[in-house]
Amino acid sequence: MSERVPGDGVSTSQGSPPPRPNGGSAQPALRALGLVKRFVGGDGRELHILEGIDLTLGRGEAIAITGESGSGKSTLLHLLGALDRPTAGEVVIGDREVAGLADEELAELRNRHIGFIFQFHHLLREFTALENVMMPALIAGSTFAESEARAIELLRDVGLAERASHKPRQLSGGEQQRIAVARALVNDPVVLLADEPSGNLDTETSGRLHDLLFDLRHSRGLSFVVVTHNLDLAARADRTLVLKGGRLHPHTEV
Repeated sequence: MSERVPGDGVSTSQGSPPPRPNGGSAQPALRALGLVKRFVGGDGRELHILEGIDLTLGRGEAIAITGESGSGKSTLLHLLGALDRPTAGEVVIGDREVAGLADEELAELRNRHIGFIFQFHHLLREFTALENVMMPALIAGSTFAESEARAIELLRDVGLAERASHKPRQLSGGEQQRIAVARALVNDPVVLLADEPSGNLDTETSGRLHDLLFDLRHSRGLSFVVVTHNLDLAARADRTLVLKGGRLHPHTEV
């Protein structure tokens, strides 16, 4: 049975997300309202990338966004994660409106409330797996003991507790990406944003990473948006949307 989701005009028929955290609050994890993004090209002409994006991510919901290369998927994710500012429109993370925040406030919002996973893990090569996972918590002001305990718990959750003292060069590509997942979750973010998280992995390793993401989604009530070309990953989300012509469409309509 299809369910209408307020605010984005897109239906889903892939089952209910896990129970919402925070006492079942109906407040969405993330909302995008009328997002527009335009750039001025090298020839001085204005490039229209996004044209009025509306999106609501419910608590505990997983949304996949697909589309052709160059359609603006990563640009959209950067706006949702407050890595960039829109030309027009608004993003709300939990109960925090992004517009009007100073750069320092945006950095704090990203660190405390948003978890990022990218195609390339971006681990710090000189630090161990444990230290890499601890880093965002330390930056957020947690004590060393608190950060270490949280990081150890997450390394256990991603199946890499025994690799805590290893540096990135001593880990496989799949292990490095699982460390990146743990790092993204160390501050218990309101929303997780993933940009082609398995795009640099082989098919078997990708499958294991997808299993991990959805296991963590159910065990921790994660709310996340994933940009992907991987149709198997997209099919596991509650909703799959296609970015085309600067707008989001249900995948059944494209």
